[in-house]
Amino acid sequence: MAPAYDVIVLGLGGMGSAAAAHLAARGTRVLGLERFGPAHDRGSSHGGSRITRQSYLEDPAYVPLLLRAYELYEQVARDTGRDIAVLCGGVMVGRPDSRTVAGSLRSAQQWDLPHEMLDAKEIRRRFPTLTPGAGDVALYEARAGLLRPESTVAAHLQLADRHGADLRFEEPATRWESFGGGVRVHTAQGSYSAGHLVICPGAWAPQLLADLGVPVRVERQVMYWFQPDGGTGPYLPERHPVYIWEDAAGVQIYGFPAIDGPDGGVKVAFFRQGGTPCTPDTIDRTVHDHEVAAMARQTSKFLPGLPATFLSAATCMYSSTPDEHFVIARHPAHPDTVSVACGFSGHGFKFVTVVGEILADLALTGATSHPIDLFAPGRPL
Repeated sequence: MAPAYDVIVLGLGGMGSAAAAHLAARGTRVLGLERFGPAHDRGSSHGGSRITRQSYLEDPAYVPLLLRAYELYEQVARDTGRDIAVLCGGVMVGRPDSRTVAGSLRSAQQWDLPHEMLDAKEIRRRFPTLTPGAGDVALYEARAGLLRPESTVAAHLQLADRHGADLRFEEPATRWESFGGGVRVHTAQGSYSAGHLVICPGAWAPQLLADLGVPVRVERQVMYWFQPDGGTGPYLPERHPVYIWEDAAGVQIYGFPAIDGPDGGVKVAFFRQGGTPCTPDTIDRTVHDHEVAAMARQTSKFLPGLPATFLSAATCMYSSTPDEHFVIARHPAHPDTVSVACGFSGHGFKFVTVVGEILADLALTGATSHPIDLFAPGRPL
């Protein structure tokens, strides 16, 4: 008997929901399996906002993917009527030779991206909420901004459903296997077969992709919301940009404008600071007083009006490779039947739209026109 599905997508978070949407739109018979409910808060695609930017400090090789991702954001918003992106502008702040500034400038120059370089005086003039040090500079990018992760995931699930995908929630996979003509995925509710499997495991990568050949480290991270002195008015998106700020010691924080109403506060977080190794089952989801105090101290150096009143916090998980680049490829041990996307290392959500397109390419044809050599599992680590 022929399999009931052409492709099974395992995990319907940021990447998996996008893959299901792209596959279903191409007329593929898709089964999507998710261990939690739709657009849940137990992994890495929640918290109300994620920074998006094109002057990419991590590596200029990401820029072509970002240009396509931006086109797809607009298409998804049009097709679903959902608000998924706010391009309010962004500043990458630090010393001129910091990774944050120098890396962003390198990408902007290599790809001829519109940008401006601001000294500390100009940063303060344009954005009175920010108080950089005398030696700080910033790369300003008007096309930077934020994505709404829950809305983006919901939009992709909406599109997948519209095109006939069979989406099943609260049904975790217990194991999967590849055989000569396809794959089989087992859950507590049953077993499903298909010609191809797309695995988007997030923080479950170590369990589901043990034979991938790439170590994925999972660590706990925290997002914080503070109510500023005087309210959120000066922090609205038309006044306050997204930012990444690196201090002289190399510590990075990032933050957002106020998008959750006058009582919603302003979101800030450390990037990779103090991440505790964990698993999805062992993560400590309690945010402790000393963590709030450390965030407030660091934030007050750059945004002195912001950490007036602590409102709330939430945990999430980073799933990182040793070189902090992604893994997007056909599975090296199962190249004919399995594609994978994992190890997004705390900077992956802005790519979900284009990663979905890439995964559909890989599942259906075995190749993609997008540049993904940087993400090969067999690269030197």
